[in-house]
Amino acid sequence: MTSVTGPPEKMVAVREDLTPMMSQYLALCEEYEASLVLFQVGDFYEAFCDAAAAVARICEVTLTKREDSTGTYPMAGIPIDNAASYVERLLDAGYRVAVADQVEDAEEASGLVDRAVTRIVTPGTVVDEELLSAGTTNYVAALAREDDVFSLAAVDVSTGECLVTSADRERIVEELERVAPAELLFGSDVDADAFDPDVVAAEAMVTDFDADAFDPDSARDTLAGYVPSPEAVVANDAELRACGGLLAYAEYTQGDERLDYVSRVTRYDPRESLRLDATALRSLELFETRGASSGHALVDVLDDTACALGRRELTQWLRRPLVDRERIAARHDAVAEFVETPLVREAVHERLKDVYDVERLVARVSRGRANARDLRSLKTTLDVVPELRAELRDVDAERLRELRDALDELADVRELIDRAVAEDPPVEITEGGVVREGFDDELDDLRRTEREGREWVADLEASERERTGIDSLDVGYNQVHGYYIEVTNPNLDRVPDDYQRRQTLKNSERFYTPELKRREDEILGAAERADKLEYELFTDVRSDVAAEADRVQAVAAALSELDVLATLAAVAVDNDYVRPTFHTDGERGIHVEGGRHPVVERTRSEFVPNDTRLGGDEGNVAVVTGPNMSGKSTYMRQVALIVVLAQTGSFVPADAARLPVVDRVFTRVGASDDIAGGQSTFMREMAELTDILHGATEHSLVLLDEVGRGTSTADGRAIARATTEFVDDEVGAYTLFATHYHELTAVADEREDVFNLHFTAESDGDDVTFLHRVEPGASSSSYGVEVARMAGVPDRVVARSQELVESEAGGSDANGRSDAEDRNDVDDAPGDEEGSPDETRKSPRPQPRSNGHGEVGAQEAGRQTTLTNGVGGGDGAETPRHGREAALEAVAAELDAVDVAQTTPLEALTTLNDLKNLLDDS
Repeated sequence: MTSVTGPPEKMVAVREDLTPMMSQYLALCEEYEASLVLFQVGDFYEAFCDAAAAVARICEVTLTKREDSTGTYPMAGIPIDNAASYVERLLDAGYRVAVADQVEDAEEASGLVDRAVTRIVTPGTVVDEELLSAGTTNYVAALAREDDVFSLAAVDVSTGECLVTSADRERIVEELERVAPAELLFGSDVDADAFDPDVVAAEAMVTDFDADAFDPDSARDTLAGYVPSPEAVVANDAELRACGGLLAYAEYTQGDERLDYVSRVTRYDPRESLRLDATALRSLELFETRGASSGHALVDVLDDTACALGRRELTQWLRRPLVDRERIAARHDAVAEFVETPLVREAVHERLKDVYDVERLVARVSRGRANARDLRSLKTTLDVVPELRAELRDVDAERLRELRDALDELADVRELIDRAVAEDPPVEITEGGVVREGFDDELDDLRRTEREGREWVADLEASERERTGIDSLDVGYNQVHGYYIEVTNPNLDRVPDDYQRRQTLKNSERFYTPELKRREDEILGAAERADKLEYELFTDVRSDVAAEADRVQAVAAALSELDVLATLAAVAVDNDYVRPTFHTDGERGIHVEGGRHPVVERTRSEFVPNDTRLGGDEGNVAVVTGPNMSGKSTYMRQVALIVVLAQTGSFVPADAARLPVVDRVFTRVGASDDIAGGQSTFMREMAELTDILHGATEHSLVLLDEVGRGTSTADGRAIARATTEFVDDEVGAYTLFATHYHELTAVADEREDVFNLHFTAESDGDDVTFLHRVEPGASSSSYGVEVARMAGVPDRVVARSQELVESEAGGSDANGRSDAEDRNDVDDAPGDEEGSPDETRKSPRPQPRSNGHGEVGAQEAGRQTTLTNGVGGGDGAETPRHGREAALEAVAAELDAVDVAQTTPLEALTTLNDLKNLLDDS
């Protein structure tokens, strides 16, 4: 509760003196203290006090005021006819909205019109079509716990889908990431704080709800309203409490009504799908790209679905690829048949274009909020079913035959809607015109009476003009005075005696006749009774349709799957995908010929396919080296996406693919700081690596990209090598390890199951051409300086970088001093058994580097002095020691003189190079 939600303090202080309407508003604010109450007053939803100020600011409407004997109250309102767009703004601002409607006709009310909250709109319980994206899911979820087992229940109030599962905490977090609820509830036995980081990642609103709803007995009673035997659906007490408590909350937000259309309470086992955690979902860009200008996600490439049902189903398939070989094969068989029968595929696709979002339609029907146009849309969708069955009559694939047989034609429902509802009905269902003529005899008689009366009135003007001789005589109607005959003042002396005065105007008089009055009563009475009867007839039809919600939802499920299978086939044909095969009899290995990245190939005019042979005889761990921009990350993601697509049921972008069934895909690709969580980039990298090394199995696919780059070179290289060895020794997962640590390629020489791959490039002077082709063996260069040049780094920096690289490769130090010169310094220094102090040769010392202003850096000067004192001669120097001992003393002196805080990375590398050369030559 805040100053915006809950009872306004100013009203509480004068509670006893408030007007009846304001008392009503205060009572609703107290009852729904966690929500911002929108209170219907005529054609507007109003808010008062601090809530009004928030509505005015967020919705950009005028802040006014309401005055009465108790004071002045700020007031702001939004029009009811356009409320959805304003409610959306309030939701985006983080508020729950309690909508209080007038629940009785103002004209029939005696005194204050009764108002009640008819629904609570929250991010997870939105049902208004204007607030939902087509083809998406919108879940509210709940967590409960029993010992170390966590249970997750999720319901989409807009479609009626309800899921429940349980697992350990780690797996439940993954399921939360997959479900991505818009709102999350915690049972009293769950520590919400322990899940906060994960909730934030899922961008879910956390809601407190009545703890009693999660009590086992209460939860069982709630769930029993949706399934005959709750214990037959859920696996444990925690699932019962999560599911029952969640459904109680869903009912609460929809006006405490049972949601009859929630008939698909389904328990699933997380182990039945390929595990993809949030890191993998982001890294592989299945649903969202990692940057505003990053292009398309995988779902965008695949989504050529014909209807919203298919779009929603495709997303679900990608979130939960299969691990059951038979189910995968059944999907592949269906896709293959659609690939081979283009006429059938295209016909199915065309038919499905006429399908509306039946899941949301039937949900609105069941909630009693569907209008006549919704029923006609449902009928249009159901008309497609017989046509689809005809198109699928000769299919061979088992799954296609099952889907065809699941297409209930619902002839009774279609016939009822067609017979009862007008073909082009109005939006409003209370103003007539929604029920088809011929459906009800009484309604037809009332309409006939109304129609004949209006026809008589239409003819009255002509007949009265002829009878009275008044050419300007008019017959009209208004809601206040009803039908009238209007005569201008100059013609009043010609008015017949049977005219009775009804209204006097400035320039005319209005009259009625006894017959006109009788006809008026007849017309208005018939119209009023017809509208009332028509509304009753429509709601009866709507209820009859709602009773068939289960059958309609079953048809919707079949339509959605047909749409996805036809779409995957079309994508396969259009993009030259092939059907993957899977290993049997204990075979291992990811074997892909001519593999391509499904997204990148669509955005490039040219794409270089690459083979993959990982696992089996080739070894499980591939160390991938090569230049920046050569395609290492694209290649690794491409392999993972081929696996994900194959287990989704899709064909894959390759010339051929023979694959294992993978249990999980891990990705350690890129990282960023988590400042709020107190984690640096490197800490996040290590946390992801920890998850991989603890969670991967021999059936997992692991992508590691530049592990160890967030720390010192020595530490990073050590971590990278140790990780490679651990994966090989302890895990045995299919692993692609991209790195710029070229020393890591030596592991392949020592281990049978580790091998090297590299990406090729051609260098011509300063120009580098990346071939994007992967070949066996290790790369000879990373071409980092060349990439820097291509990126536009200043020439001076590029030139100096190249000088440093060449000096290191050629054995020179950072100042151009060669290894030979260093060797001469040391080889000829004291320590030679035949030498003497008098014969000692002084090596030429490098000139101190300036800081750009002609000044010698103090650290550099100190370094040179230390080296001179420790090894060389010079005025005032002590007699030098001999051999290795002298070199060690020089190194120790050098290190003692280094001021780490004032040393640049480049100076540190230079110093390290000098010391290493000194020791090597001692």
